[in-house]
Amino acid sequence: MQNYKLTKAQIIYYSLIALPLSIVGLPLYIYLPTYYATDVGINVTTVGLILFIARITDVFTDPFFGYLSDKSVEYFNSRKPIMIIGSLILIVSFYSIIKPNPIYAELWLLIFSITIYIGWSMINIPYLTWSSEISDKYEDKTILNSSRELFTILGVLVALIIPYLYEVSQNSQKTLEILYLSFLILFFPFFLLTLKKIKIKETITSDKFNIKKIQLVYKNLADLKFLQIGYFLNNLANALPATLFLLFIELVIQEKSSSGMILILYFFSGVLALPFWNILSNKIGKKKTWISSILLASSVFIFVPFLESGDLLAFIIISLVSGLSLGADMALPTAIQSDLVQKTKSFQNNISGLLFGIWTMITKLSLAFAVALSFMVLGAFGFDASNPSSESLVVLSLLYGLLPVCLKILALFFINKYADLKA
Repeated sequence: MQNYKLTKAQIIYYSLIALPLSIVGLPLYIYLPTYYATDVGINVTTVGLILFIARITDVFTDPFFGYLSDKSVEYFNSRKPIMIIGSLILIVSFYSIIKPNPIYAELWLLIFSITIYIGWSMINIPYLTWSSEISDKYEDKTILNSSRELFTILGVLVALIIPYLYEVSQNSQKTLEILYLSFLILFFPFFLLTLKKIKIKETITSDKFNIKKIQLVYKNLADLKFLQIGYFLNNLANALPATLFLLFIELVIQEKSSSGMILILYFFSGVLALPFWNILSNKIGKKKTWISSILLASSVFIFVPFLESGDLLAFIIISLVSGLSLGADMALPTAIQSDLVQKTKSFQNNISGLLFGIWTMITKLSLAFAVALSFMVLGAFGFDASNPSSESLVVLSLLYGLLPVCLKILALFFINKYADLKA
């Protein structure tokens, strides 16, 4: 564990990788399904099923890569080797998935969807784990996680804006190609610079993975399960609107052409508010600050089910205000996780990567649940995007606006059980 004063340079070096990694995430959620359904010609249901299988596979491999990250520290005194291997897998997989073989398009999509997730996890899990190892100070972990998420949001903004700047936003294939090029241009220098500048000396050993190690963690650290349940519920609440955003703005608000602008405003709002959440967390603690951000988002999102066609201005205001909570929702839970991971070192050896593997598994599981829950409920009410009934539009509004608020309130119950470690 590093005990020196955290410098601005260290914060920047740590955060750099987040920007290109976030560019990888956006195409997979927005552009890739459309590209394979329209340009490649795979049935849209098949595309959805393949991507769901890939995502579920990814969910359950994360603890394994967390374990490999810990073994990398044992053998090489560094998590960097697994990150380097992951970067090669990610680069090749990203290129392959946007250049499919038309004869084996379905198999191509399945294989490289899985491998791109694998590559991303092999980088991201050790990267997240660093936030608990660079410094042991309570405030430093907040700064590191907030800075990383700031760069993540900036990366999302870059990925949203670039297709519009090059006037290719309506062409999925060209959008994916230009985003891949942007990813490469940013990834190579940022990744190499971070690997060179971040130095963590922590020689530790690890036993073979077994379930008893996990059981011991939860036995000695009861707060961890409350944090993870609350995090899952809150993440699910955030994932539902993200999954249904395009449908909601097109069919309920009926302003599809404004979708890109609203997304940019939403993420920009998150960037502006992040310094405020950092200051507040240093004053009242991470837990209370996170709770405050959840209450803020819920207080405005509760009005979403009342929106109708033409209520664009009201929707923009709701998006801007709820966007203020974005940075806190992204940075503070992981910062709290970093505090707890540090605490486990008093009774365990080298399980940091494994715990962050479980953490990313929870993140991805909430995303998968959001997709499954959304479309199962809509399907049960006979939702048809080309000709939706008034009843199905009400269901869409409730899924988009009311259910997330209910989930956030339930999340608060569990989050409140966690004891903040601030001295």
